[in-house]
Amino acid sequence: MTGPGRYDVIVVGGGIAGSLVARQLGERGRRVLVLEAGARADDPEQGHREAMERFLTASAKVPGSPYPMPDATPWPEVTDLTGLDAGGYRSDGYLVQRGELPYASGYVRVNGGTGNIWTGLTPRMLPEDFDTEAFGYGRSWPLTYADLEPYYRAAEFAIGVSADVDEQRAKVGLPFPEGYVFPMRALPPSRVDAVLAGRLDGRRVAEPGVGEPVELRVVGTPQGRNGIANPRYAGGAGYEPVGAHGRPDPDSRCVGSATCIPHCPSHAKYTPLKTQAGWGPSVTLVDRAVVSRILVDPGGRATGVTYLAPPRTGERAQDGAPPGPQPGPQAVTGHTVHADVVVLAAHAIENAKLLLLSGLGNRSGQVGRNLMDHPVLLTWGLLPERVGPYRGPGSTSGFEGFRAGPARRRRAPFRIEIGNWGWVWAKGPVDTDIAELTRAQGPDRRRGLRGSELRRAVADRIGRQFTLQFEMEQSADPANRVTLDPRHRDRLGLPRPVVTYGLSTHVKDGIAAAKALSDQLFALLGAEDHTAFEPTAWPGRFEHRGRTYGYRGAGHAAGTHIMGGSPHTSVVDQWQRCWDHPGLYAVGCGSMPSVATSNPTLTMAALALRSAERIEAELADRERPVTLTATRAFGATS
Repeated sequence: MTGPGRYDVIVVGGGIAGSLVARQLGERGRRVLVLEAGARADDPEQGHREAMERFLTASAKVPGSPYPMPDATPWPEVTDLTGLDAGGYRSDGYLVQRGELPYASGYVRVNGGTGNIWTGLTPRMLPEDFDTEAFGYGRSWPLTYADLEPYYRAAEFAIGVSADVDEQRAKVGLPFPEGYVFPMRALPPSRVDAVLAGRLDGRRVAEPGVGEPVELRVVGTPQGRNGIANPRYAGGAGYEPVGAHGRPDPDSRCVGSATCIPHCPSHAKYTPLKTQAGWGPSVTLVDRAVVSRILVDPGGRATGVTYLAPPRTGERAQDGAPPGPQPGPQAVTGHTVHADVVVLAAHAIENAKLLLLSGLGNRSGQVGRNLMDHPVLLTWGLLPERVGPYRGPGSTSGFEGFRAGPARRRRAPFRIEIGNWGWVWAKGPVDTDIAELTRAQGPDRRRGLRGSELRRAVADRIGRQFTLQFEMEQSADPANRVTLDPRHRDRLGLPRPVVTYGLSTHVKDGIAAAKALSDQLFALLGAEDHTAFEPTAWPGRFEHRGRTYGYRGAGHAAGTHIMGGSPHTSVVDQWQRCWDHPGLYAVGCGSMPSVATSNPTLTMAALALRSAERIEAELADRERPVTLTATRAFGATS
């Protein structure tokens, strides 16, 4: 029961998982308090325009560019990492990096979280991804694809997914219920997709050390962005696309702005702000609320949280410029709130940090361990003809044939995204190409290009660019972990996350196989390969079996409060409930025992909706009146 100052549920974090949990429970009349460490715009539309302006004017257009970074709640950005000429890397930022290789992904601490800046790709995991132990590595899930499938459909509705179910069934091998279609029709393929499909579809490539060649097929990727509503959805009821900030808008569609990461100008891409716009009156959001401890009673049951409210000053721009003049010192205020259920939904790293700060949930010793990401191998080059890059989302199609099968016993499986945005992720924005063409070149230091010659060269070079993105599965490894060190604290006095990270031989072998495959694809395409991993540009650079490789981080943090079938080997159960603390849930990608090869957002959303259902059932069960039965009084005789 709730009273003044008490809630049914406290949700820590207003990202995708937290926003979905809050909406589900709010629709059932639950009093829900959402505590968000980041800032919320008072006027969502004005906030959208200001974020777009910041991104367009930022000197470094990185994922966090649309948002000013407060001194009190910083976040890790990709620019924190720098490769060194002699090898290795340097890290300067929110994360304290202690691994042999860098954890190369960032996230943002704003209202909506990293769900504001995600790629918008929503593929499902494959059935075999839930049991990698059958292939001799990793950890298996305590549930199956069939268990999660109904929640995949619910997540595809909540996000508004555009895809072709027949294509996903036939070319990816995913099982769907008979008659199911996605809410919206698939987005059209890009020009790059069409060129690669025309040259590669039906061709076979042989992976070194693997007997059976793989047939190539360009397959559309499900998207969490508005296309054309499918009139067959929900048995003919259709689907109404959601536009700006949760308002229905049949005309809100992807228009190919090529800024999906981080900011979609047309509101076509799903963000948690759309879900928040649909919250009922029983859901309350408090922004700039940094949770510092989870409270439990003597029996270990979660009872609430404490949080800090930093002063609303001291924001600094993402390019590192100092903040403007500051008012006098303002004290950080502390607050305590109580609820029957506490849900951590703050990001895999932040959830682990909070559990460690609170000294909770760690009977298994696995809190903070098993940190996973998708290490990404990028290869890039020039096609023989112009293909019109920088149109549409970052990727609309890919190759799915290397995600599954017995080859994953010997190397990490991977999914291949076809990049639509030229070399931007591999080498930076087109300014880099222009700088190279204008720079003096050759042994005689011949003057670089100018005038009409430069314009022709830029049009030719940028127009022929394409990139392949190989996203590796990284299995759960306890050595990859998040810890705390009291010597490293943020402006609020809270310990910053310390990350120890590396790549296993299984992952490195996957990267090597992917590069060998890329060489074959480039040859079949007649493409010029410009892939090169210079030390300073690639902090994630390593030697493996006599060759040099580099990787980027995909921003897909997972595994830090891992799910399992026993409290002795895992942090949460299949419902994302902490084994050791009734009423405490840790939801999000941190619960995933494997990250597979698909972008994890859809799976995270499905898990969150499943947990919300269980939370509501538990709350209802606690409120159910107890039936009393008459019993014979002690000592009575018949």
